[in-house]
Amino acid sequence: MARFTILNLPTFTDPRGSLTVLEDSLPFKAVRTYWIYGADGQTRGGHRHTHTRQALVAISGTVSIFMNDGIRSDTVELNHPSQCLLIEPKDWHTMTFGPGSVLLVMSSHTYDRSEYIDTPYE
Repeated sequence: MARFTILNLPTFTDPRGSLTVLEDSLPFKAVRTYWIYGADGQTRGGHRHTHTRQALVAISGTVSIFMNDGIRSDTVELNHPSQCLLIEPKDWHTMTFGPGSVLLVMSSHTYDRSEYIDTPYE
């Protein structure tokens, strides 16, 4: 899994529960934030970008992300809210959702359909 970057976000735990902090953890400024839920068993994504970087956190449940950067591919399983997967523009990705999963996505750019690349690597 060394090919793709997972950040272990700062997490503070005491008897009252856990608090995970995203502040100053991303290598880009998040200008668009959204979450995907209600997608149990579904696969979404299936693209890469020309310039947008993304950070993904499975807030709840498990999300399996297939990644391919044109050289190597791997499947990353996000299953803890303190793990954050970085997706670079060159990274083809699909996301498969486990039961009850909620995926938080932070993007470096606003939505622009024209910068999506829908053709996977051969």
